[in-house]
Amino acid sequence: MLSRLPFETQKRIIIVSFIALPLLLLLTFSYYPALELIRLSFTNWDGMSQEKDWIGFANYREVFTNPEIFGVFKHNIAYFVVGIVQNIAAIYFAIVLNGKLKGRYFFRLLLFLPYILNGVAVAYLFGYVFDTTDGSLNFLLGKLGLGGETSWLGSESFVNYTLASIGFWRFMGFNMVIYLAALQSIPADLYEAASIDGANNWQKFRFITVPNIYKIIELNLFLTVTGALEVFDLPFVLTNGGPAGASETFVMKIIETAFQFNDYGLASAMSVVLLIAVVVVLSIQRYFLNRGRD
Repeated sequence: MLSRLPFETQKRIIIVSFIALPLLLLLTFSYYPALELIRLSFTNWDGMSQEKDWIGFANYREVFTNPEIFGVFKHNIAYFVVGIVQNIAAIYFAIVLNGKLKGRYFFRLLLFLPYILNGVAVAYLFGYVFDTTDGSLNFLLGKLGLGGETSWLGSESFVNYTLASIGFWRFMGFNMVIYLAALQSIPADLYEAASIDGANNWQKFRFITVPNIYKIIELNLFLTVTGALEVFDLPFVLTNGGPAGASETFVMKIIETAFQFNDYGLASAMSVVLLIAVVVVLSIQRYFLNRGRD
């Protein structure tokens, strides 16, 4: 039957058929839940009752005026700072391991292995590393004469940087592999021509490497920013937001509001605010990264 139709009609039918199912799944599992989330953010739904009373922007006012809710965003700054350092380290190791270093394949595997580990398992692993009394880190520092009684997860001043350092260890290898793939796509002739012209290593990096991997840098920064704003597993497993809420993240606050206090309306509003925050931060990032390049 289909073969009797004109070729252009057949092509349109096939294209629509291939697009229809993914689009249906996208609407069902992405756009509809997102719209429902926005609708619930204007209600006081407790998650169980059939009544969902409309309360307007009351939930949003609560989010922005309650420092115990909106103020936890400052705890995510540590993850963003460490994430930037992580990308710099990933670029460095990618450049080093892209050369003719002996054993480079072993070192690539060694740096990438932490990424394939389960996040909860990694959290428990570092729970022993950062333990105040029996932790391996304090033991090593004690042997080196640099102290050995630091409460890495019990200090309000740097607990978030301690947790973020775990993310550094886990995700740096993943970013390195992405940068490494980008570096291997750069023609070697460019570097050879630059060497003939007398360019040093810094000039090669600045004028050849960075422009050619710029989009990959932008991609990894996108993943870094979203990861920093949406971090959950490490503080939840290791500190449960402690000490005294110093490591509680915005996602942890959302889950606590929804499942502990049964305030799904407020939790929905917080989720929408998080989504807006991610969009705003990424838009600012994209503006500064692409300024003068288009």
